[in-house]
Amino acid sequence: MSHIRKSFDRRDFLRATAGTTVALAAASVTGAAATSAAAAAPSKLSIPKDRIGIQLYSIRDKVSALGFGVVLPELARIGYKEIEFAGYTQNTSILGRQITLPEIRTLLDDNGLSAVGSHVGIGNFRSNLQGELDAAQILGMPHVGTANAPTNVNTVAGYRAAADEFNVWGAAATARGLKLYQHNHAGEFAFATDQPSVRLYDVFLKNTDPRHVYLELDIYWAYVGQYRWPGFDPAAYVRNQPYRYPLFHMKDGDANSANANGFDIVEFGAGDLPYEKFVRDIGPRASHVGIWEQDTAPNTQPNPPGSLGAAERSFDALKGLLG
Repeated sequence: MSHIRKSFDRRDFLRATAGTTVALAAASVTGAAATSAAAAAPSKLSIPKDRIGIQLYSIRDKVSALGFGVVLPELARIGYKEIEFAGYTQNTSILGRQITLPEIRTLLDDNGLSAVGSHVGIGNFRSNLQGELDAAQILGMPHVGTANAPTNVNTVAGYRAAADEFNVWGAAATARGLKLYQHNHAGEFAFATDQPSVRLYDVFLKNTDPRHVYLELDIYWAYVGQYRWPGFDPAAYVRNQPYRYPLFHMKDGDANSANANGFDIVEFGAGDLPYEKFVRDIGPRASHVGIWEQDTAPNTQPNPPGSLGAAERSFDALKGLLG
């Protein structure tokens, strides 16, 4: 392992994160929310508290600056168990070259972490499907997906054609023992431009093969979709087809009528999205891995120590919700 860790010890890490430890107690703004969430949560949840994950996009500044060899052990120390990738690269100056997939896998294994999925550009599936499935298998992940909308053609026919494309990719993933998934933002919950009574997400869900195409529900963006295009309950999608939703993105939002989305993205536990109600309403019929994500730029997150501090405070709040 020494050949991929770089000479970067704990003291270097502390200096790189503004000279303070990331072993912080949950900030007071998250502590009260976490306590109330724990009290309100039901005794049996379908989101296991011992598999809390993180989307690495949330701490992309630290991955770039410090590398996987520093960041992954720190995430393990915080308590994260599942890693969702947002690319497999880091600053080449860390090793003098680009890190390899087998090296990343070794870092995961050595730190007791599992790769749960990866966000891949939709164009990569069109041009390099088998290569992306190869990467998923090297890293040992059961899922591989995209955070892109199924298509930018927001008509019923456009979403049906996109569903056909996902069905082909999904069947190829299934043949390799993997699950292909699509991660939503708000726009998928808009209505079709040619049929204003038809919700695009419903077209995609209906026309994708449940044996081969899965969904990662980004709960924040689903509630933004509900705010902008009312008439659906995010939890109902999961309740009606629980086994199609192996993964959740659990980011929090704070209501703000001045924001066109209705909410500002904040650290988990600092907002007012109805997570206690959501986890009750989805029911216990399937297991869904909860993955923390915060889309806002890492350098805008509260210090100390920036995005890793947000990751720790959010982990504590998530554990409180699911505990």
